[in-house]
Amino acid sequence: MNLRMLLMPWIAAAALGAGCASDPFPTFDVAPGTPREAVLARFGPPTRTVPLASGERLQYSSQPAGQFAVMVDLDAAGRVLQARQVLTAAEFARIRPGQWTRGDVEREFGRPATVDHTRDWAGDILTYRWTDGSDMFFWVYVDGQGLVQRTQQGMEFRNAPNDRS
Repeated sequence: MNLRMLLMPWIAAAALGAGCASDPFPTFDVAPGTPREAVLARFGPPTRTVPLASGERLQYSSQPAGQFAVMVDLDAAGRVLQARQVLTAAEFARIRPGQWTRGDVEREFGRPATVDHTRDWAGDILTYRWTDGSDMFFWVYVDGQGLVQRTQQGMEFRNAPNDRS
């Protein structure tokens, strides 16, 4: 085993840590009509691809460590309809408890940073990390049938005495 192979995990961890401090997609202003191939050439492979009624969505998420998720929606011909950063207060406000499912949430926001559980809630708690100038959490409480029952937001205190990250 050579030195480069021994150092690769450390280099990858350092790169990931550096990427957490800022938006990994600083210019996601992809013009409508841009071909899918151009998006892939610019951003690389998406973290997830989701089928939509009108085409497909390329999800570029920095979860679990980052605070950004860019959704690039393509039409049936593979051309960009829109691209946007979705981990924002305005986007989270679209979630409708009692109407949205876990699948709806993951389609619109990508996979969560974590899926948590507590004694006080029988279902899953999807946790998204985001920023509004402060480090934040957004929690989506999903019941045993996969239906969103409530949401909540709170501050993330990094490096606090009881920080588990």
